[in-house]
Order: sequence, then structure tokens, then C-alpha cells
Amino acid sequence: MRLRRFSTVRARLLAMLVAIAVPIACASAFAAYATYRAAVVAIEAAQTRAVDDFAVRTRVWYRGMSRALLAFGTTAAEVGLDTAGCRNAGVTAMERSGGFRGFLLRGADGQVCAGALDPDLSAAMLDGFAKQLASRPAVGMWNGANLGRMRYDQVTAGGRRYLAILASDFPSGSGGLQQALLLTAPELLENVFDLGEDGQVLNVALIGRDVGVVASRGDNRDMTWLPRLDRVPDRHARWTASSRAGDDNVYAARMVAEPDFYIVASFDDRPAEAARLQFIVLLLAPLLTLALLCLVCMRAIEKHCLRWLRGIEMAARSRTSSNRVRAVVADGMPGDIRSVAEAFNGMVEEQEVRQRRLQTALDDNRFLVRELHHRVKNSLQVVQSYIGLSKRDHRDEARLALADAECRVHVLSAAYRFTLADGEMQPVRVDLFLDDVVTMISNLIRGRDQWVAGRIETAATLSVDRIIPLGFLVADVASRALRSTPGVRIVVEVVDVDASAIEVGLEADRDIQHSAPPRLFAGLLTQIEAVQTQEPHGRSLGRWRIAHDS
Repeated sequence: MRLRRFSTVRARLLAMLVAIAVPIACASAFAAYATYRAAVVAIEAAQTRAVDDFAVRTRVWYRGMSRALLAFGTTAAEVGLDTAGCRNAGVTAMERSGGFRGFLLRGADGQVCAGALDPDLSAAMLDGFAKQLASRPAVGMWNGANLGRMRYDQVTAGGRRYLAILASDFPSGSGGLQQALLLTAPELLENVFDLGEDGQVLNVALIGRDVGVVASRGDNRDMTWLPRLDRVPDRHARWTASSRAGDDNVYAARMVAEPDFYIVASFDDRPAEAARLQFIVLLLAPLLTLALLCLVCMRAIEKHCLRWLRGIEMAARSRTSSNRVRAVVADGMPGDIRSVAEAFNGMVEEQEVRQRRLQTALDDNRFLVRELHHRVKNSLQVVQSYIGLSKRDHRDEARLALADAECRVHVLSAAYRFTLADGEMQPVRVDLFLDDVVTMISNLIRGRDQWVAGRIETAATLSVDRIIPLGFLVADVASRALRSTPGVRIVVEVVDVDASAIEVGLEADRDIQHSAPPRLFAGLLTQIEAVQTQEPHGRSLGRWRIAHDS
């Protein structure tokens, strides 16, 4: 996994935990499923073995009854079936053995020997049972035993049910016996169906396809536990179906004697439920453990790592608003993060020392610049005063030249006065500056019959490097017009063209004779970064567009 894809420490650690936890979770889920399948297979195998055990018991019981019937019949045939001793011997044997209720022996010569313990079982009735069973299909034998043609069935006489065993077509050595019938009480076979002590088998029954329940054992004696739909197995069968009572049960069946004798049993589903519960526990326990481990790890990461890193980040971001912020250094911090925090605080302290030194140097430089500009302003005022004093001693052209010089010195002095108005260098408002320049032109250059005024409608500002040449431009254009035209009146106009430009123009009240500007005039326009929008013509002394930042 490429942890570089994740941008934060939390995401990378969480991705690493997930990369570790997912294989463990998959292995735990596979182990839980394998355990569950093994338990289910074991339960199914135990249920199959239980049904096989009942089938074996049934076969052993029927084989024993068949051998006993064959042995008694062979002995009786040798004594003579038509003698009274045959019947008496048979009745005596049934009384001693218990569970045997009646018999009938038929020899090859047609002689019959019959006897019964119940008065309802007459010789004629026994002979009728023998003929009835002989007409039905014989059952298949197993394990290669040759006891003749056998039929296992049940009959009813006098309201009582009997298990019937009919043997015929005996092998050689049976003493001329042709047919033998034995009737037993159902309890004799049911006693063989011991359900055991584990309680897994709830009910078991021996079923005949045509005769119904032959023998059964269990708590539910009314047979409502049997499946609603009969299912005769080929050999083995196991399924889940609804019982006649409407409950869902697990059934298993085993063929005992073909074609229609089979064992069916119902089982307790609690072992399967216990296996499912075990599967859920085995599945959820490691998953919940891994989830809890991830939560504990993330909590530990948050408490012992991210919290301190976040404190350093907050301290770094708070530096923009406060210079006294430091990263928290606590005793409970991990050593490496503590080292980072101490290094950060050391870097902050060094930066503050440098900032203080830079601020001190900056303050000193500002003080020196202010002092320098104040000295320049004072020097300009001194120069202006000397020019004003010298102007008194001259007349005509010399006096006008000194007035022009005094006006230009005043432009420089006014520019520095406005830019240092608050003790710091700052842009100069155009309206305030040009009002001052217009007033100075009116005081120093104009004649008595001349007039200079301003109509300035802007709040724009320019830097001192551009405002000074603008003042020179206005003073130069106005001075040339005042010298050449007696009695003229001049208006200085400044208007906003848009949010980033102003237009400066000078207008006379009459047409004047325009003279070529001095060579210095082009340099002034370059310094102002002005574009001339109207040439001097007629009453217009010129118009210029100047861009500004405010």
C-alpha cells in the first residue's frame, strides 16, 4: 500500500491499521466458517449414524425373529405339524419368551400347525393373514443371508395391532416346511429403539409404504411429528420439512428392507443452532476485537501524537496575529514531538530577535528619512525666503525671473510639506496640492490686472515623485501665458476621467499667442507619465491625462 496517497498522519496510520486488520479479519472469518462447517458436518454425520444405527437394530431384530421362526418351524416339521404336541409346544414357547402372540406353520404336504395366546387369533384368521402377506412383495435381504422368501408387515385382529413375519420358499434342510407366520406385539420391536441419553433424536419410527407406522419411539406418540409429505429414501436421505403439526423439523431416513421398509427420525435442531451461535461468536469476536483495537490505536494517536502536532500548527498559524505565541511543551509529550516543539519555539524566538532588530533599524531609517526630508523642506523654505528678499532689489525681467524661481521652489516645498504631513512619506492629494500651487502662482507671478483660479474636482493622490513635476507643469504653462498676455484670466481644471485617471487642463478667458514650450517640458510629461489629450490652441493652454492608483 502506498501511504503517500494519504495526505494526513491520521489517514496514513488508519490505512496502515486497515491493511493489518483486513487480512486478520478475513482469516478469522474463514476460520469461523470452517469451524461452523465442521460442526454442521459432524452434526449431520451424527444424525446419519443414528438413523443407520436404528436401521441396523431393526434388521438384527427381524433377522433374529426370522431365524427363530425358521428354527421352530423346522423342529415342528420334523415332529409333525398335524400332532397336538406341535401346537402345545408352540404356545408354551411363546408364553416363556414373551412378546410372541401367534404362529402358523404349513408343511409341503399341506399340514398346518397354528397357535396363539390371544383368543382373537384363530387358526382361520392366522391362515388368512398368511395368504394376505404371501400376496404382497417380499422384502429384500441383506448381507447375503438366505432365509427364504421373507415378508415383514403388520396386521390387525380384535382391535389389536401385531407385527407379522411371513417366511416361505425355505432353503434345503428345513424339514419339508413350506410357510411360516409369526405374530409379535409391536412393543417387542419398539423396545429395540432406544433413543439414547444425548436427546438429539426426538422421535423414530419404522415405516412401511403401504402399512404406515410399524413401530415408533419418542415423546410424540400421536405421530404428528412425521413429515407432512412422505419421502421414501433410495438408501439415505436427510432434509428439513414441515411436520404434520406444522413445525419445521430436521428429518433423516434409511432404507431397512426394500422396497418399502424404512426408518425415519426427527432430530433436535438445538445443536445446529448452537453451531450457528458459535459461528457468530467466532466471527464477531475477532472483528469486534480488531475494531476496538483500531479505536484504541486512533485514540492513542489522537492523544499522544496529533494533539501535540495540532498545538504546534495552531501556534504557527497564530503567529500572524500575535508574536508572543509559543508551541506548548508539556511533560507528557512524546520525546520526538517535544523536540520539534522546542525547536519551533527556538526558531520563533530567533525570528522575534531578528524582527526586533529589523524594526529598530527600520525605525532608525524612517527617522533619518524624516529628518532628511525635514531638512530638505527647511532648506527649500530658506531658499524661497532668500529669493523673495532678493526679488525686492530687482525690477522688470529680473524680478519676473526671480518670481518664477521662487514659485518653483515653493512647488518643491509644498510637495514635501504635504507628503510629510503625518510624519511619514505618503501620497499627496492632487486637489490640496494644486490649490496651494494656484494660490502661490496668483501671489507671485500674476500682474495686477491678471487673475488665476482653480476648479479642481478630484480626490486622487499621486506620489511625491509625480506630484512635483505636475506642479512644475502647471506653473510653467501659467507663467508663460501670464507673461505673454496682459489682463488674462486663467482657470486650472482637474476632473476625474474614470476611477484610475484624471485630466488636468488650463483655460484662458481669451485667445492668446501660444509659444513653444521649453525643452524641459517634455521631461516633465515623462516624469508625470501624462498623455496630452489636447494641444494648446485658442483659449486652451493644453490638457493632459494622468493615471493614478487611488
